[in-house]
Amino acid sequence: MKPIYSIIGLFAIGMMLLSSCKDDSPEVLTKAKLTGYIQKGPFLNGTSISVSELNKDLSQTGKVFNTQITDNQGTFDISNIQLTSPYIELKADGFYFNEVTGATSSSQLTLYALADVINNNTLNVNVLSTLEKARVENLIAGGLSFADAKKKALGEILAIFSISKSDIQSSELLDLNKSGDDNAILLAVSVILQGFRSEAELTELLANMSADISTDGKLDNQSLGSALLSHAKYLNTAKIRENLINRYTEIGAIVQIPEFEKYITQFIENSTFKSIDLIIYPEIIDGKLNILNENNSIFTADQNPEAYYMISANTIKGLSLMIKIEYIEGVIPVNGLWWLRMEAGTNWLFSQYDMDKNSQVFNVIESGKPSNQKIEFPFGQGLKFRVSYFENNDLVITRTRIITVN
Repeated sequence: MKPIYSIIGLFAIGMMLLSSCKDDSPEVLTKAKLTGYIQKGPFLNGTSISVSELNKDLSQTGKVFNTQITDNQGTFDISNIQLTSPYIELKADGFYFNEVTGATSSSQLTLYALADVINNNTLNVNVLSTLEKARVENLIAGGLSFADAKKKALGEILAIFSISKSDIQSSELLDLNKSGDDNAILLAVSVILQGFRSEAELTELLANMSADISTDGKLDNQSLGSALLSHAKYLNTAKIRENLINRYTEIGAIVQIPEFEKYITQFIENSTFKSIDLIIYPEIIDGKLNILNENNSIFTADQNPEAYYMISANTIKGLSLMIKIEYIEGVIPVNGLWWLRMEAGTNWLFSQYDMDKNSQVFNVIESGKPSNQKIEFPFGQGLKFRVSYFENNDLVITRTRIITVN
């Protein structure tokens, strides 16, 4: 009988082993299709995309799927994905439409998103999903669930931009070309981050912010916060909206630009960061007073060839500047109340002197370079002129001041 018992025992052990193997086999999650948008502005056709499977601790399993954007709306799709974990990382690397300049980027940008695909077949990649990545990883390492980590990280990022919205959708579900406050928030943050930065500068900003907030969810680097606020103050939101409408119309897409402007205004009004001027008007240039500097308001009339002043400004690259000088008060002895040294102009394009209105307009030719022009006031007797500044706002006056020539 012992052989029979041995056979039965071996059979039982075998069944247990089979049962154990079956229980340990990971369940395969099949997604017939994943689709979505890569957006900064919209990324361009040909952008490469990788989808990497992640374990519950967000480490990569080694399983990667590759695809690319199929149109200039930033659309991608990838079919027949088989996963053993519901967590993925999306990575997009390509050129994009810059909503601030209204032109396509000159170099590539990389964006990321972390997502749970159990209940989602549409996933977007944007600046919010990129900024939150390192923070989410840190929170999960600290014991939070994926869903709680995502929610907490996004709320912390929005707080940096003076935005509070507890019921906002996950970052990977937002779309900057759809109506609604959630999408408006995405577009506002995207615009503020872009500012007047090059692609390299934007990449560096995203990396530095992501690293800074990863441990405590706060932007401790005040210089980064100052840069965000400073660029936000110079944004021309009307032009940005126009750029996006024109772009989506050009590529044949339905335009639904959300009301992002209010969130930029909210950031400017409520931020505790300290801003700096992105356009500088030096007080003195080559020993001569600059009429654009707010500390210089009274000038002396003199027809001596050496008695001249300067029209000077330094702008960062991407910022436009127009100056208008116009007579407002005083006895006019002759037409033509100021003279320009024609041989001494640098980086200013100026209009003809308007003899009827006694005014003249000056535009910076190339931003990012110093702009200097010598100007003489041959006549005085208390003449007053209005100097109007149009700082990256086209026909909208940023500020005005009065100067006096005695």
